[in-house]
Amino acid sequence: MLRSTLLYLSSQPHIFRFVRHNRLAKAFASRFVAGETLEESLAAVRALNGKGITASLDELGESVTNEREARATRDSYLRILDEIAAARLDANVSVKLTALGLDVSEELCVTLMQDLLERARQHRSFVRIDMESSAYTDTTLRLFEERFYPSFREQVGIVLQSYLYRTWADVERAIDMHCRVRLCKGAYKEPAAVAFPAKKDVDANYVKGMRALLEHGRYPGIATHDARIIAETKRFAREKGIAADRFEFQMLYGVRRDLQEQLVREGWRMRVYVPFGTQWYPYLMRRLAERPANVAFMTGNIVKEALSRG
Repeated sequence: MLRSTLLYLSSQPHIFRFVRHNRLAKAFASRFVAGETLEESLAAVRALNGKGITASLDELGESVTNEREARATRDSYLRILDEIAAARLDANVSVKLTALGLDVSEELCVTLMQDLLERARQHRSFVRIDMESSAYTDTTLRLFEERFYPSFREQVGIVLQSYLYRTWADVERAIDMHCRVRLCKGAYKEPAAVAFPAKKDVDANYVKGMRALLEHGRYPGIATHDARIIAETKRFAREKGIAADRFEFQMLYGVRRDLQEQLVREGWRMRVYVPFGTQWYPYLMRRLAERPANVAFMTGNIVKEALSRG
């Protein structure tokens, strides 16, 4: 019921128009979204860099439905890459293939993504292809393997989600390909036919994938806020003699900032996913709706951080 309510609210433009100018709502959103403009997001990245934290920028927006919107997204990301380079910030970008027109035309999406990767190569930067729901997993990985990675091995990486049954096989394939992987648990609501229903199984699959990627993978991103998994990652790295510069931890903007800074102080690498844009309201509602437990998760982490700083 909560999920349905959040999804309903996310799709109501009149609510968004009201909320967008509501001081309290914007204050809450600013905790998790680095402003509405690129300039605001670059300032947030600069602040993170000042703390020894790198970043991955993502301009928020819904899946595009026509070629004009897809090309506009491409142009926006080209500008982001240019501005990151001009400002000499330690950051890259993350993008969803549906934002580049995957639902409009696969060839259009490939062409626009290749434009981004060419620009990333010019700037010696990097583009992470975000993973979406399981409906897109096969296509995303196929395009990555066949159309993007062969020509842009230094510029592109993928995301794998531990809640999917298939992910261990995908981890093994990624290790064989020697490509860069961000490993996360996954946030979309998926049927039991494709995903582990129980959290303990998702966590166990995550740890299994994490260990393999740390030991045999190419600079993996360990994307989690789970303190137990973070502790196990550190323990395993030390046990196997895996240097801190062989991988990085990754977290969301505004979530467990205390833990982000603690990991940096301990000598680990940390990258923060930094979303920005005018579509922050749908982003927040959809993120909460993907897994209603995220409501308690985000609230709980704000409290934890406040207590740790107190």
